[in-house]
Amino acid sequence: MTSVLIKNGYLVTMDSSDTRCYADIFIEGKSIKEIAPGISKKADKVIDATDMLVLPGFVQSHIHLCQSLLRGQADDQPLMDWLDTITSLEFRHTPETLYASARIGIAEMIRSGTTSVIDMGTLHHQDSIFKAIQESGIRAQAGKAMMDLTENLPPLLRESTDDSLKNSIDLMHRWHGKADGRIRYGFAPRWQLWNTTELLQTIKQEADNNPGVGIHGHAGEIEFEVEAMIEQTGMRNFKYLESIGVVGPNVQMAHCIWLDDAEYKVMAETGTHALHCPCCNTKLGSGIAKVPEMLAKGINVALGSDGAPSNNNLDMFIEMRLASVIHKYRLGAEAMPAEDVLKMATVGGAKAIGMADQIGSLEEGKIADIIILDDGGLYAAPMRSFEEDDVVKRLVSSYQSASVQTSIIDGQVVMEDRQLLTMDETEILKDGKKALADLWARKRADEAAL
Repeated sequence: MTSVLIKNGYLVTMDSSDTRCYADIFIEGKSIKEIAPGISKKADKVIDATDMLVLPGFVQSHIHLCQSLLRGQADDQPLMDWLDTITSLEFRHTPETLYASARIGIAEMIRSGTTSVIDMGTLHHQDSIFKAIQESGIRAQAGKAMMDLTENLPPLLRESTDDSLKNSIDLMHRWHGKADGRIRYGFAPRWQLWNTTELLQTIKQEADNNPGVGIHGHAGEIEFEVEAMIEQTGMRNFKYLESIGVVGPNVQMAHCIWLDDAEYKVMAETGTHALHCPCCNTKLGSGIAKVPEMLAKGINVALGSDGAPSNNNLDMFIEMRLASVIHKYRLGAEAMPAEDVLKMATVGGAKAIGMADQIGSLEEGKIADIIILDDGGLYAAPMRSFEEDDVVKRLVSSYQSASVQTSIIDGQVVMEDRQLLTMDETEILKDGKKALADLWARKRADEAAL
């Protein structure tokens, strides 16, 4: 069993007492065995974190690795037009292009401090995403997208209810719990408007019967969606989900912008998670989720980037910065303090993925998902000290992803001194460029044949 000793770092633990202190961390296998000053145990690897910050890794609670290849392909378009552009490329994925897409996204996230993700795949070739996850060392809940009510989409983005369920359940049995538990399955119904009641109720039964399996979807993203939901089901999103029993602690819904008080009540009472994506929502002009109100009502809110083309970055520092400021114009400068934002990126994400007892904070007995940051350099300067200038506020307001020096996931060092150890960055960039060219070539060939 390998061991790692992190020496002399300033710890922002995110534990229930909000402990911040200088201490060492001893990791054995995948677990944090001891946190204390001056640990003298021998370790296979010693990391000197003098003048550095040590944090729990970020949890990216809503992404689409299948779209990492499509960054910048639909800029300056509202959501429905954006969706047409992106799906026209997404459905042309091959196993090879999907693998290349996933690796680009994973590499970017590891380099910016993410250690866990909740991912929604596309309809086909989901094994390619799981392969990339397994090889990279990142922790992930992932699953194929489910779209069994989509007559208006391209044929390759349609599936029957039976096929969608059969393929998803097969993936769950083959991948859930793999990589020593680092991989979890998450059913991924893409949108209530694109899913039948039968499908949603069936996957809820499957998730309830398989501990650790989640359900990851979208809800209340655009104003038009509310009217469409009422026309299709007679109810708003979360009242509909409540009526069919698809709510609860294993349900994670992205965006949650266009909700009313009755829907907030459903979320709070059932423990359903909201996944806040501030950059995506503002970039696409979708709206701004009322996160301070949700937190006040006891709803767990986690933070995510969404897909690369709806954001152009998969960087949690950018998400934290925007999440901290977009609510202040409406509620005042005191709204969304840095402590709440950092909790969404760590503890909130850990709750959403169903692992709050294992990740999200630095505590003895928890899994070693840890990032080590430098002092912030010019971006955070000048700083008297980590204690005197409140480093959490500085992290959220000033730090950038370039400050992440080392990343440890499941006790394994996956990046050190900003060098990826489980992935070849040069190869990833080369393969990604080729894969995007392949997608566009197929798109042009198909259009020319019409």
